This record gives sequence, C-alpha cells and structure tokens, in this order.
Amino acid sequence: MANLKSLAKDTAIYGLSSIVARFINYLLVPIQTARFAASGGEYGIITNVYAYVSLLIILLTYGMETTFFRFMTKEGENQQRIYSTSLRMVSFTSLISIIVVMLLLNPIASAMGYADHPEYIAVMYTTVAIDAFTTIPFAYLRIQHRPIKFAALKIANILLNILLNLLYLIVLPKLKIDPLGIYDDNFTLDVAFVFYINFVCTIFTLLMLYKELRGISFGFDKSACKRMLSYAWPLLIMGLAGQLNQAASQIIFPRFFDGTINEARSQLGIYGACIKIAMIMVMLTQAFRFAYEPFVFSNKDADNRETYAKAMKYYIIFTLLAFLAVMGYIDILRFIVGKSYWEGLRVVPIVMAAEIMFGVFFNLSFWYKLTDRTIWGAYFSGIGAVVLIIIDILLIPRYSYMACAWAGFAAYGVSMLLSYFIGQRYYPIRYPLKDIAIYVAIAVVLFVLMTLSHNHLSMWASLCTNTILLLAFLAVVIRRDLPLSSLPIIGKKFKKN
Repeated sequence: MANLKSLAKDTAIYGLSSIVARFINYLLVPIQTARFAASGGEYGIITNVYAYVSLLIILLTYGMETTFFRFMTKEGENQQRIYSTSLRMVSFTSLISIIVVMLLLNPIASAMGYADHPEYIAVMYTTVAIDAFTTIPFAYLRIQHRPIKFAALKIANILLNILLNLLYLIVLPKLKIDPLGIYDDNFTLDVAFVFYINFVCTIFTLLMLYKELRGISFGFDKSACKRMLSYAWPLLIMGLAGQLNQAASQIIFPRFFDGTINEARSQLGIYGACIKIAMIMVMLTQAFRFAYEPFVFSNKDADNRETYAKAMKYYIIFTLLAFLAVMGYIDILRFIVGKSYWEGLRVVPIVMAAEIMFGVFFNLSFWYKLTDRTIWGAYFSGIGAVVLIIIDILLIPRYSYMACAWAGFAAYGVSMLLSYFIGQRYYPIRYPLKDIAIYVAIAVVLFVLMTLSHNHLSMWASLCTNTILLLAFLAVVIRRDLPLSSLPIIGKKFKKN
C-alpha cells in the first residue's frame, strides 16, 4: 500500500500539472477554430501536420526515454555517463536529421501534399527535432523526482504558445496592427505562423533546461550506447506502430476521402478539433505514465505483481470516471471548439473509449519491458496499426472521419487483448478482472442513460441528471474500493477515532 500511495502522490503531481497544461493548451482550440473556420480547411492542415509531428517525435527519440529509465536504475551502471551518453546520442541524431531534411525539403514537402508551402515542413521538423532532444533532460527531471520544475517548464511553454497565438491570431488583427509585416490587406494570417509560434516556444524551453544540459559533459560510453540501442530498437518499432494508431488516420485521411482536397481538410479539421475534447483521457494516461514508468523500474519489492494489478484497477476506475464526466458535461465542453465544428462531437465517446484501452495496453506493457522482451510490444502495436490502416482505407471513402474513430477503437482493442493473453504466459499477473468488469458494466449503463438524457431533456435538465448519475458512479467507487479515509493528506479527516 505504501508503494501505491507513493505512486498516487507522483501521479497527482504530474497529473495536476498535466491537467493544468492541457487545459491551458485547450485554449488554442477555440482561438484557432475561431480564427480558421471549418470550411476553410486551415485547421485540417494543422491536424495533418501535427499528426506527422507525433510520429516524428517517436522516430527521433527512438525509444531512448524508456531506455534511459531502464539503464539509470540498473545495478552497475554509471548514472552520470548514462545521462550524458543519452544526451549525446539524441542530440547527434536530431542534428543529422535536420540537415538531411533541409537538403531534401522540396521533395519531402511535395510527397506530404505541401509542395507550395515547404516552409511548413522546415519549421515543423526543426521544432520536433529540438523537442526530441529535450525529452532526455525532461526524463532526467522525472528520475530525479523533480516534478515541480518539470511541470513549470511544460506549463510555461504552453502559456507562451497561448499568448502568442492570442496576440497574432486575435488581438493584432482586431486592432489592425502589423508590427512584423506578416498580414495581408485583410489582416488574415497564413497558417504557417502557428508553426513558427511553436518553434519559438520550443527554443524557450530548450534555454530553460540549460542546467540539465550541462550533464552532456560527463562523457560518452560506447559500450553503454550499444547496449542501450539493443534495448531501444524494439521500443522504437513499438512506439512508431503505437503512434500510428493515433496519427495514421489524420495522415492518410486526405488521400482516401471521397472529395476535393479542401473538403478533405475541412472534414479532417472537424475531426481534429472534436477529438481535442476527448484528450482528457490522454491527460490522465500521460500523468499516470510519467509517474508509473520510473516507479516500476525503480521498485524492486517482492509484491510488485500485486501492486501492478491494483494499479491497473484504479487506473480503469478513474479513467471511467473521467469518461462519464466528459460525456455528462459535453453540452458545456463543446464550447472548446467553434460552432462550425460541432457536427463532429459524435466521435468523442468512441475516441475516449479507445484511449482507455490504450492506457490499459500501456499498463500491460511492463511484462515485456521488465523481462527485456520489448520486441513483443512492437508486434502488438504493429498488428494494431495494420488493423487501423485497413479499416481507414476501406471505410474513410464511405463514412468520412467516423471511420477514423472506429479504426482507433479497434486497433487499441486488438493490441490490448494480445498483450494481456500473451503476457499471462510469460509474466502472469492476477488482475481483478471481476471488479474491472463490474465497473465497466456500470459505466456503460450510465453512459446510455446520459445519452438518453442529452437527447430527450433540456440542456439544464440533462446536466442535472448527468450530475446525479456521475455522483452515483463515484459513490459506488467509494463504497467498494476507495473509502475516503484512505486518501492521502485529507484522508485523516475521515478516519474513525
């Protein structure tokens, strides 16, 4: 229980910072969707380009984040040398890749569908390469249990991004002020400026990590480099395949949509904007991952498997609670995106359910990470990616972005089930499947009731009804698994004398 409380504490810190950062980042959505109408397709360009970014960050870090945790906690390893070696490896590959992309910029931009705007690709790639490099010092902050600086830098980056977007997309055009000469006669702005702003914010973050970057002076260990690459390459394949489950739909959608390129970008923009509402599940999963990964690799107690089983149950409980909260208050949360995007809100429950399964898949992944069988992760994610791409290719022409939502759901479901059943052979863990099934069943029933209230009641009546249903789920959780007296800090106020 002490281990779980430690995990809960770290998850709370990372979770709070992640939620705050994501909430602030959400402000980009109303700003950008207000500035760029759905019919224009500009937000579709942003969605498409950042889908490539999500894959590139995996490629450019090539599994080194998890590898870094593994080797920093291994007996006999020199932590300073491991840190320095990791920094040098990622900085070298990032720099070389920038040079290659700049040399081949025009053909790459043409292949991506942006032959007329190679600047999109240039600034986007440079930004993501720098981001890849900063993952190592951020991982160092996590392994050193310094969540405050970690959170502060992440939030500062997003605040700067928000302020610059607000200034250049809303305020300056409203005031008809053009200090940099970037607007046309109608004070409209090319979507490329969104990418330039992100680049500025990335440089700011890099400069703020100057103290951690001094660790690069600890030297380079060739032997450690070889061992780390041997451990990391299956994680790279797994990461790419796993990220394909999130990004492939946005990348291939314009190629298979049955319509003009502008219509495709418009529909993709609607999908990309609405799934932002579902990203609260990504927040929770990310917060859990930030705490859980160093926790697992650092914890060597004999009762680990029991701890992993309990962690899985509590993860599912709280993600189901988040799912019901989002669906219960969708009438309020929809204002995150512009009204011209609201037709896509029907993807939100599908995408959120898919993200829950991805979180379960992440929880299950430690059996092959701890047993150094990381190739299995590549198999599972690869199979999931194949499922997603096949569904997208077959169904996008007929069902548009709804095909993307269901493709992700199917892909994560397949990867999750494969990891569970094969993992039970190599690293059996007695997960509380009965308890988990009960919570899932309750959540499904409550979701159906929330949907009925949304469809048949007025907005305020629906919100009141859904609040009662949400409290009912919370009451079940408290009654069965989370008595208030067990909570950290405030729990002592509920303990019996």
